[in-house]
Amino acid sequence: MTKIAIVGCNGKMGGYVAEAVAVHQDCQTLFGVDAFGTSKHDFPVYKSFDEAADKPDVIIDFSNPAALDGMLGYALKNSVPCVICTTGYSAEQIEAIKQAAKEIAVFYSGNMSLGINLLIELAKQAAKVLGNTFDIEIVEKHHNLKVDAPSGTALMIADAISDTLEQEPQYVYDRHAYRKRRAKNEIGIHSVRGGTIVGEHEVIFAGLDEVVTVTHQAQSKQVFAAGAVNAAVFLAKQGAGMYDMSDLLAGY
Repeated sequence: MTKIAIVGCNGKMGGYVAEAVAVHQDCQTLFGVDAFGTSKHDFPVYKSFDEAADKPDVIIDFSNPAALDGMLGYALKNSVPCVICTTGYSAEQIEAIKQAAKEIAVFYSGNMSLGINLLIELAKQAAKVLGNTFDIEIVEKHHNLKVDAPSGTALMIADAISDTLEQEPQYVYDRHAYRKRRAKNEIGIHSVRGGTIVGEHEVIFAGLDEVVTVTHQAQSKQVFAAGAVNAAVFLAKQGAGMYDMSDLLAGY
């Protein structure tokens, strides 16, 4: 049984994580940590880790960058692995996460969906075969409330593809500003915002008389919570180091 502490348990994603833990047969939520400190769950919720009496096997963090210092301090003091799902960290905070991974196991990914990370692996394989002769374009779609564009996941995909290509590509985000032919070393990245689209990503490999596409659609945010719980079960068995979804997928 993997005992989990959920940071940000009273938030929307924290609630989804609690639901995902509840239906996972070999997991249980030991306690939650949330700045508001009130509990709407069937497990205790504390305002900070200082109030926690029991030690979890792993921490899942879907909260706010402001919670990082307290979480890492507790995790390092008690040798507890961390699955970090929060985004928006500063360069200094990312460095703190990397330093913590020298002493404890840390799972850090910009997208916790198993499916999207499988898409990244498939896109990398396609790029190895097609990348020198096919044009590569990435299209991402999200709801109309999403502020940033392109999505962090689209950039994850582009970076993964870039690592497999012989020549480092140029990312092109806004083609209407260019009055010239598409260069062979480009990766086009395009954003769509509308309605309640949870998240869709498509990678297009366009060649002479044929097109190969790899697509992923997230139908709900629960897929990210389920991925975080799977990561927690995986991480609880690992030694110190930095892990991501590629390490989890390698076990399937």
